Order: sequence, then C-alpha cells, then structure tokens
Amino acid sequence: MPHNAANPMSTGSSSHFYLVSHWRLEAPVERVWAALADPAGWPAWWPYVRQVQTLREGGAHGVGSVRRFDWSTRLPYRIVIDVEAVESVRHQRMRGRSRGQLDGEGLWLLRAEDGYTDVTYVWRVRLVKPWMRWLAPLLAPVFRWNHAAVMRAGEIGLRRHLEAGAMSGGSPGSG
Repeated sequence: MPHNAANPMSTGSSSHFYLVSHWRLEAPVERVWAALADPAGWPAWWPYVRQVQTLREGGAHGVGSVRRFDWSTRLPYRIVIDVEAVESVRHQRMRGRSRGQLDGEGLWLLRAEDGYTDVTYVWRVRLVKPWMRWLAPLLAPVFRWNHAAVMRAGEIGLRRHLEAGAMSGGSPGSG
C-alpha cells in the first residue's frame, strides 16, 4: 500500500518544504533502479510527468546530466524544473539538484529486501514562484497534499509498469 508522509522543513520558513515519500514495491531492486534511473521513460508510467527533456548528457551513471521535467499536478498549475544528477550509487541512491520554479534537492534511496524494494524519496525544496511564496503560509497543507498525491500516482504507475514488464519477461526502464 502506498505510504507517503510530508512535513514542512524545520527552518520555520513556510516557503521551504521537507517532503518524504515511502514506496514498497514487489520487484527486485535492479528493475526498480532501471525504471527510476531512466527519467525519459517516466511519462509512460507516471501520470503527472508530462515531459522529460535531456538538456545535457551526463558521465558515468548519468552524473552531471541535466533534465527538464514538466510536471502537472492535482492543482491547476504546472511545474517546470531542471534537475542535475549529482550522485548515483547503483541500486542504492540517486541525488539531484533542481532549479527553476522549485529549487532544492531530491534523493531516491533504494533498499532490497526479500523480493521487495523499499524506496524512500526525500525532497527538500524552496518555492520560487512568487504566488506560491505569498500563499505558502495559507496553502502549505494543500501543497503537501498535492505532493503526496503526485507521489502516490507515481508509485501506482511504477507498480503497474513493473508488473507489466514481469508478465512480458522484459525489464521495464532498462532501455
């Protein structure tokens, strides 16, 4: 079952958020990693990812790559951010820094456990859009709800994607 937790950062600023999502997927870590490490493939399974454009190719394991993510949300706005891959430890963690409408850092942590993969996503972000900053004190709970809904849809989409690949004998996200 999806489990998402979202908490504001302890900085006291309502324009900063510290959001944590947990996914437990019935799939080997290699397959989960392959799907997450292929952001260009995310729009095929993550409903809120409208488009991913590679702005710069990276080196080993994608480090140094920059991708532009165009996200829709449960709310009536879109988010466009550029994410630079700054760390990649195969089958364990990926870290990226975002710039654009949201500035911050995202960290994917993967842990293999008896046929399952536990995934934790930590998103430390600062609101950049002026309207978001102005309304953050009032709308912080709505922003957290929106993030949780987008992440929940990602978990459900990835679960279906991995199940479809297992049924076809393929390895989703590996190409």
